[in-house]
Amino acid sequence: MDVIRDVLDNQLVDRNNCKMGRVDGIVMELPEGQPPRLAYIEVGMPTLARRLHPRLERWVAALASKWGTKHSESFRIPFSKVRDVGIDVNVDLDAEATPVLANEKWLREHIIERIPGGK
Repeated sequence: MDVIRDVLDNQLVDRNNCKMGRVDGIVMELPEGQPPRLAYIEVGMPTLARRLHPRLERWVAALASKWGTKHSESFRIPFSKVRDVGIDVNVDLDAEATPVLANEKWLREHIIERIPGGK
């Protein structure tokens, strides 16, 4: 499997076919004397910002916590939870039970619902 091509930036879909965002990062483990293995996939703006520049990651995390979002850190999904990699990356999780959608929920509650007709 070409991890960068097949996993990174692909759409994440939970067990209920709910979109969870895109794969923003990949974490690999390098056990001594063994081949590298995929440990986690990361989802979150700080990880995406880190891909551009490490300083940008700190800035995004600080801004998110200042605005009051509950989760200013990226969420790691164990690679063992990945069921299928194709056009989408299907994971054996429930998106509503994870902090992956916390920023979207915050935007809906604090911005979208205050717009006339936004409910």
